[in-house]
Amino acid sequence: MTVDEMTQVRELRADAPVADRARLAPGRDRLVEAALTARRSRVTWGRRSPLMVAAVFVAVTVVVVTATLLVNGHRAGRVSTPATAPGLDLKGMSVPELLEFAARTVEGQPPVAEPRADQWIYAKETQEGDGDADFELEKWLRYDGAKLVSYPRPGADDPGELETTELNLEGLGDEYDDRSPRQLYRFLATLPADGEGTLKALREENALVDDKSLTQAGNDYTEILVLLDAYVQPHAGLAGLYRALATLPGGELVDHLVEDEAGHRAVALRFPVPGREREKHADEWLLDPVTFEVVGQRRIEDGEVVGGNAYVAKAVVDEAGRRP
Repeated sequence: MTVDEMTQVRELRADAPVADRARLAPGRDRLVEAALTARRSRVTWGRRSPLMVAAVFVAVTVVVVTATLLVNGHRAGRVSTPATAPGLDLKGMSVPELLEFAARTVEGQPPVAEPRADQWIYAKETQEGDGDADFELEKWLRYDGAKLVSYPRPGADDPGELETTELNLEGLGDEYDDRSPRQLYRFLATLPADGEGTLKALREENALVDDKSLTQAGNDYTEILVLLDAYVQPHAGLAGLYRALATLPGGELVDHLVEDEAGHRAVALRFPVPGREREKHADEWLLDPVTFEVVGQRRIEDGEVVGGNAYVAKAVVDEAGRRP
């Protein structure tokens, strides 16, 4: 990253509360990418509190497509609308029961090989901005966090030539909380299988400085949500996250598969936004009902969906610009 680009990043962050770093993590590169594409609408998941009335959330609609990791460019899952997993009955099932089901399911999947440092994480993401037309983002982030390649005008008829930005995420320091895909993968790989053990590991790592206005459960949740959105997840680590999430209060399970406007279906888990539990603000995590990997997130206010974002595809590829 150049000096000018770093200056732009700092200017963009000048008015942001420190606690916002936690929810900026989904899409590890968004902080730096904003310096290049500030003129387009983006979804920002920031830590929220009653005092943060100035925080802006761009309302979006989730377009859920089953998105499993594509290793080395080879498809590892379906892209059609999935059916419910055998033996899964959402009616009457508690959140801990569902998350244990999900943990056992992902544990039974083939291992996810760690990419090489010089490989790239390809992500295609669909978003809808408030008052704007739907558009798709395509980007390639190097596994070691050294570079980002993306289009300067995503969603445009002519998005322009691919642009490369030098990032060095692993050298930014704690101020940015933009851990690289490699750092996230390797930490996830250390997590124990049980929920309490995972919570202990998260607290010892303390990757996000605790927000003193939140309860311990609130800070635990913000640590978990960052890792749930990691680009590459070892299945054992994801299972530990699900079991840790099951220990937190306030979760609700929608007792039927939810549908987006395109008709794609997913299991929906809702957790109150830390610091705003009494205001009926919640995050809704969408899980593939067969693989139980995360396929999207939505924002809930007063029981209504007001926004979200979703990955259409993810892949590990050998070169920036390559698609699976």
